[in-house]
Amino acid sequence: MNNNETTDLLRVRDLKLHFRVKSGAVQAVDGVNFDLPKNQATVILGESGCGKSSLAKAILRLLPKNVDHYSGEVFLNNQDIMKLSDEQFRKDIRWQRIAMVPQAALNSLNPVMRVGDQVAEPILLDGKLTKKEAMELALEKFDQVGVPADFLYRYAFELSGGMRQRVAIAMSLITEPEMVLLDEPTSALDVLTQANIMNLLKRFKAEKKASFILITHDIATSSELADNVAVMYAGQVVEVSDAHNFFTEPLHPYSKALMDSVPRLYGEMQPDFISGQPPSLLKPPTGCRFADRCPARFERCSDEPPVFNMSDGRKVKCWLHESDSVSAESNPDTWEEMYAKS
Repeated sequence: MNNNETTDLLRVRDLKLHFRVKSGAVQAVDGVNFDLPKNQATVILGESGCGKSSLAKAILRLLPKNVDHYSGEVFLNNQDIMKLSDEQFRKDIRWQRIAMVPQAALNSLNPVMRVGDQVAEPILLDGKLTKKEAMELALEKFDQVGVPADFLYRYAFELSGGMRQRVAIAMSLITEPEMVLLDEPTSALDVLTQANIMNLLKRFKAEKKASFILITHDIATSSELADNVAVMYAGQVVEVSDAHNFFTEPLHPYSKALMDSVPRLYGEMQPDFISGQPPSLLKPPTGCRFADRCPARFERCSDEPPVFNMSDGRKVKCWLHESDSVSAESNPDTWEEMYAKS
């Protein structure tokens, strides 16, 4: 048994999810690799459109009808859940072992059902609890996330944005899942409510030994919860790091640009912007996908870099770190080669 088998709750290997549109295949998730250690939080950072939400859909197998290619390995406690049938995955994994807090809680809540009924619904699916027992458990979760008991009988439109988000978190926790995937859980909330939600998640992480994947573009907010960081750009993960090293000294030029865009409370450094536009995921550029926007670009960037393993355990997909790396992971098969094999 290797070290990953004893410390990682989730391991994602060469995960790909491409969507078919009229003009071609959108390579939304294109060979993603990262790990989620047990009882920790891994934050997925990146600009809008980089594939973060598609990654969440790929892990939870919430796939639209226009999927063009879907492959890879996803290990949950050493079980490759990609090998499960859709029915097995729905029954045993989704909401039972992996739950999700989606973006825009109001859109995810049924407007004609009381929120208490919606929170209790996932636990009722296996038929092990009565409706009364399920509602009692929902009430317990409401108390844990700071929602008043009488809100159990209200509708989503009667709740504020912050309360709706707390209800969505309660729904994700009702089955006591091994991990919770949060997709931009604070993006539509005011600053004070964002802080309250992040404090709630930090408390759960500490008290319940919970494991989280937090998908966001908000670097300042993510730093509150992160143990590890994976940076996505143009459908690929370009850096994986522990949170301390990432927030103090990121390796990839894109990661550095993201950090430079964050306003500072102290010091005279002004926030900067990233010039240019992200590449189209219909036809991603060859070589390094960040090269056209990178201030450190050089001749080698015309070739796709492998993932370089650093001595401190970090990983970075950038030629700048070839000389100071301890090893390199060879690039996986191109999508065309993988598709031909499937």
